[in-house]
Amino acid sequence: MNTAQFLMAAAVGLPLLMLLACASARLRQRLPSWFALAPMPALATAIGARGGDPLVLGESRFALHFALDLPGSLLLGTAALLWIFGGIFAFHYLRGRKNIDGFVVCWFMAMTGCMGVFLAADLIGFYLLLAVLSVGASGLVLQGAGPDARYAGALYLGVALLAEAFLLAGLILLAQATPGGSLLIRDAAAALPHSSSREMTLLLLLVGLGMKAGLVPMHFWMPYAYGAAPTPAAAVLSGAVVKASVIALLRLLPFDNAWPHIGIPLAALGMFGAFYGVAIGITQSTPKIVLAYSSVSQMGFLIAVIGMGLAAGDPGTAAAAAYYAAHHLLVKGTLFLTVGAVAMSGAGSLRLVRVPTALIALGLGGLPLTGGALAKYATKELLGGGLAGSMAVASSAATTLLMLHFMRRLNAMPNTDSDARTPVPLTGAWLAMVLASLVAPWVLYLDIPVGTLSGALAPAALWSALWPVIAGVALFIGWNRWGASMPSVPAGDVGSLLHGLHRVWREAGHVTGLADALVRRWSVSCLTLLLAVLLFGGLLMVAG
Repeated sequence: MNTAQFLMAAAVGLPLLMLLACASARLRQRLPSWFALAPMPALATAIGARGGDPLVLGESRFALHFALDLPGSLLLGTAALLWIFGGIFAFHYLRGRKNIDGFVVCWFMAMTGCMGVFLAADLIGFYLLLAVLSVGASGLVLQGAGPDARYAGALYLGVALLAEAFLLAGLILLAQATPGGSLLIRDAAAALPHSSSREMTLLLLLVGLGMKAGLVPMHFWMPYAYGAAPTPAAAVLSGAVVKASVIALLRLLPFDNAWPHIGIPLAALGMFGAFYGVAIGITQSTPKIVLAYSSVSQMGFLIAVIGMGLAAGDPGTAAAAAYYAAHHLLVKGTLFLTVGAVAMSGAGSLRLVRVPTALIALGLGGLPLTGGALAKYATKELLGGGLAGSMAVASSAATTLLMLHFMRRLNAMPNTDSDARTPVPLTGAWLAMVLASLVAPWVLYLDIPVGTLSGALAPAALWSALWPVIAGVALFIGWNRWGASMPSVPAGDVGSLLHGLHRVWREAGHVTGLADALVRRWSVSCLTLLLAVLLFGGLLMVAG
């Protein structure tokens, strides 16, 4: 086993070892101190194992394969950073709590699945690790307080299982079309364009992965889950966990071939989600819910980028989309951790938080000289200068509006103690994430084959990034003046319909239970059986 293989084994193996150690009640109480240590092999893997020999576990046809390509290294490395510093927040969150078992188990389960999906190179391993990730993530949502967390966790798991049913069907068709019975993802993706069921396969994959990405209209689980989950859990869910769908799309879709009949509708649906998330998000008053709708918007934009790349048959889509996703991972994770830091800080500390938070938040809208501007520039060629390009510019202004609204709601958060100070370890972890959000995109940009740094810093590029942000500021001023009286949309929007039907289903279940108890009585059962026999006999006589 060489260095690259050892690193890949440790990236998945250490979180898995911690998960197995949870079987001991004694160890389980001590494992939160490993929250920040367990992701470090994954960070080392992202830096030093790309392009190395794949890791193969097992010798049969169903052996598990792990490998690291460029999109995987971008997402694995940034995800590891978020898990490290989010783990410090999670450790502090659990201090003083008596019942921490569920959180600890689900944290390591979600971490194992998250690191695994970025490295999985075969269909079976990817699906297995994705299932582990889904169960762990839904368990983290359940660690929130009250009935809202129970409902959100059940909804998250239900949507995840439904999405994985579509995904499994697509993966089966994909495996059947792969020559030689290979289960490697690269072989399956290469065989897809020649499959007789390629349209159905693509549809199943896009539906399943679109649901996991929060693509409108199957986005409603995001506000419920991110709003109910504890803040450190919401940070890793919104930043790292949701990117499992992105890496799957980038590895499974055939970007070497042009598929406009599928790519254009996918891009249109994604761009609709980009604006829909902003439209609902600006009506929300809770910072975590605002960030949840921002994720709906940003994932929609990312899906639009992938759709345009699929329509054009552009192999550079994978690198550009992975880079955009990596930037979003860092920024969104940092903003959720900011909400947690502000909640335990006084007014004096809040003043120190505002400037760096505003800088990285506005970066999502493409503020010049931020990683967000580089991310927008990296996807500009894919979107082109037509309608899609114009919509992308408008989405930058809309994102700026939503992020300014987030900053206003963050400033309005109540503080229990005006003199409170965030604990030093949490302050350090938050500052590290802020620094990573600001610096890492510049470092990563030099590693992707998309554009040049001089082109991104050209005056024309800087102006094209600046004026949508200015337009977003103008929209925010207008919204404060004329839009404040508009009614608030319930968190979950279309999902609130399901919440209402929940009561109906519960009552229906109660009535069904009473009916079942009645029917199971001996006298009623006998009478029912007798009537059924008489009816069946009468039908036979008529037929004769």
